Amino acid sequence: MGRPRSSKPRVQRRYEAAAPYHHRHRLMGAHLSDELRSKYGTRSLPVRKGDTVLVVRGDHIGREGEVIGVDTKRRRIFIKDLTRRKVDGTEIPVPIHPSKVIITKLKLDDQVRQKILDRKGGR
Repeated sequence: MGRPRSSKPRVQRRYEAAAPYHHRHRLMGAHLSDELRSKYGTRSLPVRKGDTVLVVRGDHIGREGEVIGVDTKRRRIFIKDLTRRKVDGTEIPVPIHPSKVIITKLKLDDQVRQKILDRKGGR
């Protein structure tokens, strides 16, 4: 099943729900900050564990932290020190949609991501 060629919301939702994992990674994209955007020449990248992000929408607006987990099945990321207390007292990380954050610092310890930046930025 390839990408949908329809702009109908029903078709888009069905694709996202049934997308294979190698396509789901592309759905985990977030915008880069203005400094990173001008440095690398690209607007967005998929969020990875180890990136630093800033929440720009929702109840946790203005919170910044490192990504400690990425859930590609539910399309959510988890940020360090952004937790919620359950009724029994345990703390769980709050899931955030990647489109609601801006990447402020990239984790560039592997050469694969640097190649992606070089390819997307046109350097």
